Amino acid sequence: MKKTTTRLADGRELIYYDAFDATDRSAVDPRPLDPVATASEIRTDPLLGDAVAIASHRQGRTYHPPADACPLCPSRAGRHTEIPADSYDVVVFENRFPSLAGDHGRCEVVCFTPDHDASFADLTEEQAALVLDAWTDRTAALSQLPGVAQVFCFENRGAEIGVTLGHPHGQIYAYPFTTPRTARMLDSLAAHRAATGRNLFDDVLARERADGRRLVLDGEHWVAFVPYAAHWPYEVHLYPKRRVPDLLALDGAARTEFPQIYLEVLRRFDRIFGPQADPTPYISAWHQAPVHAADRDQFALHLELFTIRRTPGKLKFLAGSESGMNVFINDVPPEAAADRLREVATTP
Repeated sequence: MKKTTTRLADGRELIYYDAFDATDRSAVDPRPLDPVATASEIRTDPLLGDAVAIASHRQGRTYHPPADACPLCPSRAGRHTEIPADSYDVVVFENRFPSLAGDHGRCEVVCFTPDHDASFADLTEEQAALVLDAWTDRTAALSQLPGVAQVFCFENRGAEIGVTLGHPHGQIYAYPFTTPRTARMLDSLAAHRAATGRNLFDDVLARERADGRRLVLDGEHWVAFVPYAAHWPYEVHLYPKRRVPDLLALDGAARTEFPQIYLEVLRRFDRIFGPQADPTPYISAWHQAPVHAADRDQFALHLELFTIRRTPGKLKFLAGSESGMNVFINDVPPEAAADRLREVATTP
């Protein structure tokens, strides 16, 4: 992998990740951009303890531009985008409209491919491996920034999810706090260890593999399953079999197998609702140990993938119970979801 760091016209950092060392990345950004102005603020809910980012400047962000005005495509003669080069493998750059900025963290955009009409599932294993390398490299770099407590790599896919740019891309948030969801996992982890002396993540994984009804894929180094208490209609958790706290700690064998397993899961997601259905909207979220957590080696890196679509043409809305009380009601039994994901296998 070749890594090349440069700056956009407004001073934001941009990094090319290339498969070949000979690639020329000397193109510059000629756009007359004003400096990025943000008004990000972190407020704490006194009742729940949740942190909320207030980011009013995001109201002016780019919203569903036509394909020929996409800011994530490579630059062309007469049309300059966020990526100065006329092609790329994987690119990461600072978000021009960040939810977190300055002392309140950092937000980055990850472009998976220059092909505007592709998706992550369309990548080759080599391309997906390069994205994994970029996620890992950015996790390492962002973890070293002063004040960063947690690094979150994720992808939102589909207009139903709220995506405003159709180009295949993800994001990375560097939070100045441990997120509420992760804090709850850490509390459960500590309570289970105090009660049993064992690791909760290890026990969950062992239970799913022993039960087998919710398994989707069981590779040599990774296992994918629908969780016992899945919140979403179709939800898959992907774990390395050797527990590690973050992407940096994955060994070579796990890194090699990941693209095979993950691409297969994504391709099955696109087949859940039949060949005539639109591409399945989803959120794909990496869960990594907080940077400075005590006993962070007890945390288990894992990826959670889920869709808000429950049947063709119908979405799972977060209504009164979910939004008002955070009690999810799932219309699809996890065992049935796993059956469906096994039925739609795309490989022999």
